[in-house]
Amino acid sequence: MVREYMEQNVYEALQDRLHYLFEEFDNIYVSFSGGKDSGLLLNLVLDYQKRYWPRRKVGVFHQDFEAQYTVTTEYVERTFERIKKEVHPYWVCLPMATRTALSSYEMYWYPWDDTKKDIWVRKMPDEDYVINLENNPISTYHYKMHQEDLARQFGRWYRMSHGNRKTVCLLGMRADESLQRYNGFVNKKYGYEGNCWITRQFKDVWCASPLYDWSSADVWHANYLFNYDYNHLYDLYYMAGLKVSQMRVASPFNDYSKDALNLYRVIDPEIWVKLVGRVRGANFANIYGRTKAMGYRNITMPEGHTWKSYTLFLLDTLPARLRNNYIKKFKTSIEFWHKTGGGLDEGTILELERHGYKIRRNGVSNYTASKKTRVIFEGNIPDDTDDIKTTKDIPSWKRMCYCILKNDHLCRFMGFGMSKQQKKRLDIIQNKYRSIEYIE
Repeated sequence: MVREYMEQNVYEALQDRLHYLFEEFDNIYVSFSGGKDSGLLLNLVLDYQKRYWPRRKVGVFHQDFEAQYTVTTEYVERTFERIKKEVHPYWVCLPMATRTALSSYEMYWYPWDDTKKDIWVRKMPDEDYVINLENNPISTYHYKMHQEDLARQFGRWYRMSHGNRKTVCLLGMRADESLQRYNGFVNKKYGYEGNCWITRQFKDVWCASPLYDWSSADVWHANYLFNYDYNHLYDLYYMAGLKVSQMRVASPFNDYSKDALNLYRVIDPEIWVKLVGRVRGANFANIYGRTKAMGYRNITMPEGHTWKSYTLFLLDTLPARLRNNYIKKFKTSIEFWHKTGGGLDEGTILELERHGYKIRRNGVSNYTASKKTRVIFEGNIPDDTDDIKTTKDIPSWKRMCYCILKNDHLCRFMGFGMSKQQKKRLDIIQNKYRSIEYIE
């Protein structure tokens, strides 16, 4: 998709989209994370609603992950207190499975785990609009369900509890945040009436991203122009020297935030102490996150090992669930390189041949835009491919070992993506609730 510049600016385009959404959908709620994008979207939506739909209330959904900066909690509290009489507020503090990239022993941790109240990072909010296990009207919630599933099922419950009428959740997602986000908008298969920024979740439940073409500069310009309150964590990030692309309000334990764990120790030391005791591996990641111990840069192996033997040794040290997860992906990768082959540049193929690797060509790869030649590795998978300088995207036992050392449970470094995992889980959920949807 090529960017097209219109006669109107992004603010005017947003007003048109909000007009469309308020005309088209009966129920509207905003997913508010406490970050800059969702915070701005919430303020803009409420301004629009007050101006054009004063008798209509929107909902506000906040999914609380327990472990976060104090300044973020203060911003969320300020926002809810300011708007609670104007909206349908839902501050959700329910136990949910949240991925952690810090531990070799746990793939998930559980915010607001009722069995670990004594080590919660902070106290449970006590306002009457807070939803927890003792005050939970969300009938579609299941104990310790995945965080993504909880967010989706909230939308389904919101529709059911608001007259079973057409419902849309507004997200602060923007295309320029990452290539993955950009592709998400470009490749929409189930857009609403041709709109790439609206997608279907369930029967009569949709998600919309009306800020999808805004830039970070647009976001901060609007906050300044309209004098909106915002999360002052961004001020602290700026003073700490972070780039705009590094300023994230997210769980401190996921793949994208773990590199900034050390900032908790500096910015919010009281929360940092509790983080260390809350999730195994937090302090280790802070100390070693940029070193060989976590698999970054040039890793080395212990004396007397090959990369294959070291990988097998590490697999033996892992809990069965994680070990089986890695083994399944490693077997899939090995089979792929033996039977199908990956697309490689001609220069890489010639380099492999010069260095004596046993490879053969196997047609053209459909997974590459330039239709690269597929290459199969014959015989054993190489222990390492350090002598190949033109690419790292070829199979080796060192590559597999890197994933274990980096706690890369999804094996992204080997070319596996999150999308397949999410798709599989989504299909299971849709099949599970399909009969209920038809009944409704």
